[in-house]
Amino acid sequence: MITLKEALKLSPDEIKQFRQELEAKILAQKELGAYVEQLANLPLGKLGEGIPIAIKDNIQVKGWSVTCASNILQGYVSPYNATVIEKLLSANLSPFGRTNMDEFAMGSTTESSFYGKTLNPLNHAHVPGGSSGGSAAAVGGGLAIAALGSDTGGSIRQPAAFCACVGFKPTYGRVSRYGLGAYSSSLDQIGPITQNVEDAALLYDIIAGYDSHDSTSVDTEYKSVADKMDANRKLNICVIKNYVQNADEETKKALNLAIDKLKSAGHNITYTDFEDSKFDIAAYYIIATAEASANLSRYDGVRYGRRAEAKNLKQLYINSRSEGFGEEVKRRILLGTFVLSSGYYDAYYIKAQKARAHIKAQYEKILSQNDLIFMPVSPTVAPKFGALSDPLKAYLSDIYTISVNLAGLPAISVPVAKANENLSISAQFIAKAFDEQTLIDGAYSLEQIVKG
Repeated sequence: MITLKEALKLSPDEIKQFRQELEAKILAQKELGAYVEQLANLPLGKLGEGIPIAIKDNIQVKGWSVTCASNILQGYVSPYNATVIEKLLSANLSPFGRTNMDEFAMGSTTESSFYGKTLNPLNHAHVPGGSSGGSAAAVGGGLAIAALGSDTGGSIRQPAAFCACVGFKPTYGRVSRYGLGAYSSSLDQIGPITQNVEDAALLYDIIAGYDSHDSTSVDTEYKSVADKMDANRKLNICVIKNYVQNADEETKKALNLAIDKLKSAGHNITYTDFEDSKFDIAAYYIIATAEASANLSRYDGVRYGRRAEAKNLKQLYINSRSEGFGEEVKRRILLGTFVLSSGYYDAYYIKAQKARAHIKAQYEKILSQNDLIFMPVSPTVAPKFGALSDPLKAYLSDIYTISVNLAGLPAISVPVAKANENLSISAQFIAKAFDEQTLIDGAYSLEQIVKG
């Protein structure tokens, strides 16, 4: 598979030929379940003639179905393009097929998708991660040059790690969320999944920037990062020691080897612990489900999407939502409604927001003395299908990624080692808000060191 950097140099005729070859490859590997092309009911390359980029099924593409992998949105066709899609088209890139995901981005395996699970291209018995599992599987399986995903609590970084890709979550507010199907509005962020760090920087430069359509978009000066990447820049890197130590033996060994290589390359390594990590999971799932409860209230069977049969309005709401939402989505709506209800708002939601402020302050303290933070993406390699059937186990699997979203910081996952059963292990870098340049430099350095 050619890289995005190489694709940007192709002539129009070469791009057309490549798109045809790629479409044939996707159809030949349909069993992977990464693409859900029937959503558009169109040939995969119908929109635009540019370099093909795979699009997660919660990002609006005009004239295409967008269902968030849910039964409740079957039949809905987007009337407009998300801002990131407009930016792709302006840069001679174009959407090229839908990718599968966990329903409404709620999950870590793609198993909650209405369309069925996506397989990990490295080992079909294991999950590809989630919720952007289809995007990661498409890139990792050679079906896409690059893809767009969304990250609410690790949903770009974790699947990228499981599928041996690079997953880049920008600073909250740096990439427009206009046209993104909302899960948790204060946490969601669109970002790239790519074959390498350089491609991640190139795609980020294309989609980043202020957007007046998005009230959470940050109006600050934007400087491109891809043209200033420096793998030789020496950085102060703080390792979260207890996170590394608490990973399984195979992951721990790979991460410690990567740390040793960073030292040998001249980076200054320090160590610290996250002592209050027990608050991360609780704060995240209270805030995320509360916001999900509010965001998903719009899916009522009246305005758009699937409408159930009913004799009155109340029954219409009940039937449409009961039949339309999957079990995991229902679980999170119920939890979110509970924590926002009278008598529990102060006891849970307000405390979770206070914990969020504490988590952000902890990151800021470490980053005031260091350029980057180093930690695992996941405590284990990609688990087998069914291993995370217990919701509590599934929630705990996100322990190393969710705090980054709570703090609104940029982060990137980079493959560092091959694991048993042809799986992959990745490390994660975290940087100060809006310091994507340092993040990319560190990730580029790590990538070169590991390859060397």
